[in-house]
Amino acid sequence: MSSLFRATLLAFLFLFSLVVQAASYDEMMIAVKLGDRGKVVELLNRGMDVDTSDIEGNTLLMIAAREGYLELVELLVAGRARLDARNMHGDCALSLAALEGRFSVVRHLVEAGARVNSEGWPPLAYAAFSGHAQMADYLLGHGANVNASSENGITALMMAARGGYLSIVQRLVAAHADIRLQTDRGKSALDWARENRHTHVVEFLERQLSGIRNQESEAGDRESEAGDQESEAGDRESEAGDQESEGE
Repeated sequence: MSSLFRATLLAFLFLFSLVVQAASYDEMMIAVKLGDRGKVVELLNRGMDVDTSDIEGNTLLMIAAREGYLELVELLVAGRARLDARNMHGDCALSLAALEGRFSVVRHLVEAGARVNSEGWPPLAYAAFSGHAQMADYLLGHGANVNASSENGITALMMAARGGYLSIVQRLVAAHADIRLQTDRGKSALDWARENRHTHVVEFLERQLSGIRNQESEAGDRESEAGDQESEAGDRESEAGDQESEGE
């Protein structure tokens, strides 16, 4: 066999393998988007990587979680797919499932060890953005940081206020969400509610802020009172000292 023929054969085999891989990749992307568990199993058994991703960095698990395919999510988790991988937008499988309201998927991912307080957009903020009250309750109950924010400072409370979801706003405030936090552009949850004309949310947040200011004012008065009492006690001690000095 001549060296030229051997080189040509190797090049052909290499190109053929690339074509096969590309075909398998396309098949896998279609299968996971359609929730075709059998096809996904077949392709994984053929050697496809369980963490295969599309051009935006969405892994098989992210796509299955986003679409709500619980059985497929269970399969990929069992196959040791990376739970907290992020796509080019900073989203992970848990945050995408929370955004779409896929409660059973969120529960399975959390039970499997997915981080509730992941980097990028917090899953809780996505649940609030979409108005998924049950999802928000679940995430809070499993340790979600109520004041976690995106890179530009947006919190779950801001997203709930923006959407006019009063029940979620109330839940978040009850969980000690900081009403006065602002984005990197200086917008608070109250600003979001006003901008979108959600009067019921505006009124609720204004009452909460008023209560906070009253508490701070009362606390300031108590501190001032305590300071005055300390000062008076000091004066009395000074007077007693002067009297002792005079007696001597």
